[in-house]
Amino acid sequence: QVQLVESGGGLVQPGGSLRLSCAASGRTLSWYTMGWFRQAPGKEREFVTDITWTGGSTYYANSVKGRFTISRDDAKNTVYLQMNSLKPEDTAVYYCAARAPRSPEYDYWGQGTQVTVSS
Repeated sequence: QVQLVESGGGLVQPGGSLRLSCAASGRTLSWYTMGWFRQAPGKEREFVTDITWTGGSTYYANSVKGRFTISRDDAKNTVYLQMNSLKPEDTAVYYCAARAPRSPEYDYWGQGTQVTVSS
């Protein structure tokens, strides 16, 4: 079993930055793909970015490419999401998720952290 806990959300002005963290426990996340998703009010949850744990390959939704950066710290079993140049449309609950090798879908999810971009 894997437990994921997000932190770092909050209120930020347009153009500002936030860094989200996702701390994993219960199992070492070697070989797991780690992802960030978000869900805005009244909308479906959408993919934001992910990173293969050992390979370090990253993928981004077009809406965040060039503004968001995903990274991981193997020693701390933690994944980060650096968000720059934030826009009001980035407002959402952000979720961290883990996908086991060869799994067709994400197996573990965090509880989410609220990000609000507003002046």
